[in-house]
Amino acid sequence: MFAVLKTGGKQYKVASGDVLRVEKLAASAGETVQFNEILMVGATVGAPLVEGAGVQAEVIDQIKGPKTINFVKRRRKHSSARKKGHRQQLTLVRIGDILEKGADKSGVKAAVNGAAPVAADASAAKPAKKAAAPKTAAAGSDDLKQLSGVGPALEKKLIEAGVTTFAQIAAWTPEDVAAMDEKLSFKGRIDREGWIAQAADLAKS
Repeated sequence: MFAVLKTGGKQYKVASGDVLRVEKLAASAGETVQFNEILMVGATVGAPLVEGAGVQAEVIDQIKGPKTINFVKRRRKHSSARKKGHRQQLTLVRIGDILEKGADKSGVKAAVNGAAPVAADASAAKPAKKAAAPKTAAAGSDDLKQLSGVGPALEKKLIEAGVTTFAQIAAWTPEDVAAMDEKLSFKGRIDREGWIAQAADLAKS
């Protein structure tokens, strides 16, 4: 028997014993999870889902997909280039039982896309660290609003990112510029406004 299941916005045709890679699931290796969004089981087609159907699977491992490179270059007077690599987080599972009925009463944990509980706890602790950053930066920080195009809102973004002095900006490498562009959505403003050269002059004075 085969089934068509939906997870992570994608559809997969599976049979018992199949091994497949799906979008990251919030589960650890060795756990059994159940996919409840079943579009088709054998000859039964859902409308849109097959009521009471489910596909159980054993989580084999948490893995990463192949690396993809995203390169963007803008041809302008103050040109900018951004290169970013990405590896999609995936979960390797082995398909077990395919249930036509009674999946809602099986008691098996539902397959949910997202980070594992441990990762969620770690991300919850991050806001506390960010809140403490402005306090340490306020003591010996430079007036970043002297840079072209930087107002109070952009200055606040930079300080929250740990950038408080002209010397830090003057020392940025192309990789740092690309990272800040991506992190703070500057859209090439750093190169376009010439912040690094301005920061070097202001740091000397």
